[in-house]
Amino acid sequence: MKADGRSSAAAGAVHSASPAFQIIVLGAGGGPNEDNVTGLLVRSTARQWTRDSVLAVDAGVHLAAIIKVFEEHLPQASIGKSATTSSTATPVNGDNPSAYVEPVRPKVYMNTGPFANLELPHETAKANATYVFRNLISTYLITHPHLDHVAGFAINTAALQQTLRRKRVAALPSTIEAIKEHVFNGIIWPNLSDEGDGAVGFVSYDRLVDGGNVALGDGEGRGYIEVCDGLAVKGWSVSHGECMRHSQHGSYSSESNDAGYSPYYSRRSSRKDMSSGSIDSARSQSFPQAPEKKAYDSAAYFLRDEHTGKEVLIFGDVEPDSVSLSPRTARVWQDAAGKISAGLLTGVLIECSYDNSQSDSMLFGHLTPRHLIAELCTLAGMVRDLAAYDGKPGSPRKRKRPSNGHKFPSDEGHSRRPPSRHHVRPRTRSSVSPSTPIPHATPQNSPSAMALESEESELRAIVEEDGGIHKTSRTRSHGAVNKPSTTTRPLEGLQVIIIHIKDPLRDGPDIGETILEQLKEHEAEVQLGCTFTISQCGTSLWL
Repeated sequence: MKADGRSSAAAGAVHSASPAFQIIVLGAGGGPNEDNVTGLLVRSTARQWTRDSVLAVDAGVHLAAIIKVFEEHLPQASIGKSATTSSTATPVNGDNPSAYVEPVRPKVYMNTGPFANLELPHETAKANATYVFRNLISTYLITHPHLDHVAGFAINTAALQQTLRRKRVAALPSTIEAIKEHVFNGIIWPNLSDEGDGAVGFVSYDRLVDGGNVALGDGEGRGYIEVCDGLAVKGWSVSHGECMRHSQHGSYSSESNDAGYSPYYSRRSSRKDMSSGSIDSARSQSFPQAPEKKAYDSAAYFLRDEHTGKEVLIFGDVEPDSVSLSPRTARVWQDAAGKISAGLLTGVLIECSYDNSQSDSMLFGHLTPRHLIAELCTLAGMVRDLAAYDGKPGSPRKRKRPSNGHKFPSDEGHSRRPPSRHHVRPRTRSSVSPSTPIPHATPQNSPSAMALESEESELRAIVEEDGGIHKTSRTRSHGAVNKPSTTTRPLEGLQVIIIHIKDPLRDGPDIGETILEQLKEHEAEVQLGCTFTISQCGTSLWL
């Protein structure tokens, strides 16, 4: 297993037999350390290190991390063949030794690390890293606008003055609007985009379509849009917790509060009015309306290698559907299930911010091992349904009733698109406990919902808040969870790479090792077949 010059165990590297993607991990964490937040580089292995051949996925940390990689591996760079290897000037001819030409710089290549085989145009780490930033990276694919996903890119745009082309920010429209309004707005940071007042033009925006633009591409590539040389993308919105949004100031009525007091009372009220003892004076004040809870949008992106047709799935921050105000991850799994069945999806990069000691009430829009396994069980159920639908080789194609409510291409009168989130009954946090079975996002009262328990209650591990596995009633006398009814592990061979781990900054075991151990324990119970790896900064994933 290749590991960029390090041992595989130490580097946490992943290397498929015939990889279609190289993913360079610039930042593997979710904070609070600012030097280790989300940042990835992705390229097709069918392409050389050429202009626009590299895609950045999120950039909480970016140029500084690239410099660090070069500082580590530049000393091992080697000189290749060149027309002139002499370091001194050469006379044009023997008759005129005073006439000279500049020596030809030998070609130097990186031998180790993520940028192996890259020809180095400069001598120093920072100059070569800036070359990669300015010339090889064309597009920044952003999952959501939180600072730990965009701060590095925003600061690095100051180094774009000497480039010939704009950088492209590709994201779902809500993310683009947030970056326009709150980052490149002339206040937090200069408006270096090509839109709005005082636009400088270093950055252009590309608004992606949720679920893919069906007017683009064809066949397996339908809905995808090219984002760099050799790679195309399709995105889905997912939920990243709740956000509180205040509406315009309104009149607060104390009738809704027994004490005649509002926690949202404006502090601009006169002390004289409040100290006069007049309840009427308090009631007459203008209050902001209570903030409204809304789901915060993030994204999951399918990246497609145009040479092989292989795909990887990269998630931004995401919460479990079981506790979401707007459960949408099941749509992503539905799309992924068909790709797994067809042998196209080689890996999933997904967050697992906390270990199982984190309670549901303190998730803040993130996953723990118990929730990640539950989400993967949803995916596994869809893959099993597709396998049952396809039937055995040589046998008539018989359709088995899906246990998750997703449609098949042959379903007459049904759309091929996944069910809309508006057809899913949202669940609030107060209605979910750690021992509550995690539901599929299926249409309410559908036959598939009635078939869910018989198919998947044995497959899904329901985990208590303290991290232990809560056994279902279908357990053997020795306490082990029943294995799935089929002997085939539905996610066999799928590589799941863990990103966005939050460092608790305390003594004790490494949080990544704890999360990995808990994931493996859950996997031993449910037998999905996938493998788990904790991503490490400065290493490559070959998928």
